[in-house]
Amino acid sequence: MNLTVVQWEHSPDARLLITHRVLVCLILLIGCSVAAVGQTSQQTNLTPPFSARVTHLLGFEGVKNNASGTLSMQGSALQFQTGDKPAVQLQIASVQDVSLGEQSKQVGGLPMTLGKAAAPYGGGRVVSLFAHKKYDTLSLEYVDSSGGVHGAIFQLSKGQGEVLRNELVARGAHVSNSEDQPRQQTTVEVSK
Repeated sequence: MNLTVVQWEHSPDARLLITHRVLVCLILLIGCSVAAVGQTSQQTNLTPPFSARVTHLLGFEGVKNNASGTLSMQGSALQFQTGDKPAVQLQIASVQDVSLGEQSKQVGGLPMTLGKAAAPYGGGRVVSLFAHKKYDTLSLEYVDSSGGVHGAIFQLSKGQGEVLRNELVARGAHVSNSEDQPRQQTTVEVSK
């Protein structure tokens, strides 16, 4: 076997060129990371106004029960609007308490009920497991301009209730912390 040895030599210009390219890449990387940090800090300062598609179950004057509409926050007011009708507003500072709950509804109506009845070997029970949709309910207790205490209940998509509650608290709504306090047992509960 004949081996030919080839000597590889770095010229001083090649080293300088490689060092120059590495330095340029490093400067570009640092510059891009600083720009990205600047963009994320600008995005966190901008909070988009809250707006969600909800169902008003009951409570607001002038709005029908079970009316679907848009619940949004405009400045210091919470407003609910259905279609082309004027929006019903209340000041967020007048909210005295916000309560969250969960609700489960069976979906599908009559066709789903007939399908469950027609499923053999008790298969309708299995269908019932998947025929439910979960919702959040949000209850507001607020004081009107003449000092009267009112309440309103809204049905929101799952997960939106907590977001709305946090947004209301951030904008000045008063919320009691009854969920954070441990429940005291009565003597009847303890003895049983």
